[in-house]
Formats: sequence, C-alpha cells, structure tokens
Amino acid sequence: MRATALRSAALVALLVLWETAPRLGLVDATFLPPVSEVATAWWDLLGNGQLGQHTRASLARSFGGFAIAVVVAVPLGLLIGWYRPVAAFLGPLLEVFRNTAALALLPVFVLLLGIGETSKVSIVVYACLWPVLLNTISAVGNADPTLVRLARSMDLSTPRLFQKVILPSSVPAIFTGIRLAGAVSILVLVAAEMIGAKAGLGYLINASQYNFAIPQMYAGIITISAVGVAFNQLLVTIERRLSTWRVPA
Repeated sequence: MRATALRSAALVALLVLWETAPRLGLVDATFLPPVSEVATAWWDLLGNGQLGQHTRASLARSFGGFAIAVVVAVPLGLLIGWYRPVAAFLGPLLEVFRNTAALALLPVFVLLLGIGETSKVSIVVYACLWPVLLNTISAVGNADPTLVRLARSMDLSTPRLFQKVILPSSVPAIFTGIRLAGAVSILVLVAAEMIGAKAGLGYLINASQYNFAIPQMYAGIITISAVGVAFNQLLVTIERRLSTWRVPA
C-alpha cells in the first residue's frame, strides 16, 4: 500500500495543481481549464459516442501498423544479427533510414499513398520498424558466446540453436524495442491523423483546437496518454510471461 501511495503521489499532486492553478488565476483558464472541466468534457464525449469512435479508429491504425512492424522486424533482425554478410549488405541502408525521422517522411507517404488509411498505417509501420529491428539485431549480437559454442558442440541445427539459445536470451532486448515501438505507434499516428483524417484521436485534438473547444482537446490528450500507458502495461505483462524462465525457482 505504501508503494502504491508513493507511485500515486506525483500524479495526485499534478491533478491538484491542474485544478487549483486556473482557479487561482496562476494560469489563464481559457487555455488551461481546470481538470474538473476536462473530466466533464471527457464524460460528455464518451456519452455521445464521439470518444469511442475516435479511439477505435486510432487503435485500429496504431495496432495494425505496430503488428505489421513487429512481424517484419523481428525475423529480419534475427537474420541480420546472425548472418554477417547480410548485415554488411544492409548496414548502409539501415543507417540512412533509421536516422530519417518518420514525420519528415509523412508528406512523402501522403503523396505516394494518398490521405486514406494506407498512408497512416504505413507511417506507423515505418516508425515502429526501427526500434524493434535495431534492438533485435543488438540482442542477437550480444548472445552469450559460451552458450552458442556449447550448443554448436552438441551439433544443434541452426533452427534449434535459435529456439534454445538465441531467442530466449534475446527476449528482454527485443521487448525493449517492442515497448518503444508501442509508444512510437501512438505518437506518430496522432501527428498523421492531424492531416486529412476524418476520425481518430489526433483528428479530435486538432478539430477541438480549431473550434476552440479546449476542454475537449485536453480530453483527447488524456485519452491518448491512458491508451499509451495501458498498451505499455500489456507489453510488460507479455514480456514477463515469456521471461519466466529467467526467474530463479
């Protein structure tokens, strides 16, 4: 209980400060309304169905692009990390693209794929690909060489070597990349939805800003934060399930 209270103290303090600062005139309540007004706006959006509609649209795009990136990046990272000729061949391309910000390429995706769903999902795939790919490559490269030599001395085939040695030892680093990609998938999508979208949390925030519906804008921001925290917690739970072998009996 003490640990829970300690973790909650900073959040409670932030909410209290958010509620009191506008009411005491420390900040302009027009641009930063009290948190109680934001909560009321959030409840109204939930009641009239708008919040659910925008959240579902964002989750479909974000999780779809995230899943595609993980399915592509993990096997590719294992391949690049294990076979040095492949790493040498693809290394220059990886260096170029991983240092190119996803949002900088957003106009390119829109021009090539249009302003529909394809461009939004594609920009999420691109942004999520690099954290997972680079962490997977690093995980394979940092596998314990003693265990690898021992497995080879037992005449294990390459698939069995991956199954018994490489993958188990790589799970923590791979999931670090996956968790980073989970956060990136939501942040990049919000920016993409501010261009040419008809639904989504990014669209809700942008439309609320233009219409000067400031409480609704903050309600959308809070919803994005809640989705990000829940998604990260889900990934942490999955990682713990897959890493139970690392915990001493």
